[in-house]
Amino acid sequence: MSLPNVSHHSLVTTGDNQHMSMLSRLRYGRAPILHIAGDEGEGPVVILVHGIASSSVTFRKLAPMLVDRHRVISIDLLGFGESIAPPEATFTLDEHVASLAATIDTLGLRAPFILVGHSLGSLISARYSAMRPQRVARLVLISPPIYLAPSELGDPRLRNQVGAYLKAYEFIRENKEFTIANAARIGRLLQIADVFEISERNWTAFILSLKNCIEAQTTISDIASVKVSIDVVYGALDQFITPGTMRIIEQMRHVTMHRVDAADHLVRKRLARAVAKVIS
Repeated sequence: MSLPNVSHHSLVTTGDNQHMSMLSRLRYGRAPILHIAGDEGEGPVVILVHGIASSSVTFRKLAPMLVDRHRVISIDLLGFGESIAPPEATFTLDEHVASLAATIDTLGLRAPFILVGHSLGSLISARYSAMRPQRVARLVLISPPIYLAPSELGDPRLRNQVGAYLKAYEFIRENKEFTIANAARIGRLLQIADVFEISERNWTAFILSLKNCIEAQTTISDIASVKVSIDVVYGALDQFITPGTMRIIEQMRHVTMHRVDAADHLVRKRLARAVAKVIS
């Protein structure tokens, strides 16, 4: 397989540096404050950030495995769970990061914390960690849906695979009734209806987050910019993971990969145990 020649420094372009500089000057205090869904336990702080079309219930298997040794804080993303969805929001990665940063700032944490993101939450957490390196002690990315633009991929199979994902996401965004109806059916079929929600209530947050954060992303550059160690935990059966992208990430010296057999995209018990072991 032909992979791009990547390094920790080459992935951060001049444009990226200017972008980071601009973001570092954002006044996070003006960003909406998110709903803190859970705050329990004592010890080193672990902050959990869920993925798209979900809420902090994503971590119902993981949080109980951590609270005996950590203070575990779960946050609902902008437009999801019980967090607000401002009518003017465009749900870009920058907006998600700004709201996450503003919310974390309200906690008054003195020591760096462990930041854990799942799916979309992993993309947001990677950007936050790149922007605020002094706040994050470690970064854990669970099931990160990381893609390069097809034009950047030399291997035809990988290029076609990523292209298929992007076309599917576009179809989902442009067919509202189909997507909402089938999301409910999929949730019931997989017995994940309480952790997977696409509805009228979160539709705008869902489609704009999908378009602006997952389809259009620079996560590999964000990961390369992070100064702390990163653990990537993903299931061998994850239907949203592209093997070629995982190989790019594992080339980075500060990244440790953890592939979990018989696990998929969701944080079920097997994946939760693997994440808890990494954190502990």
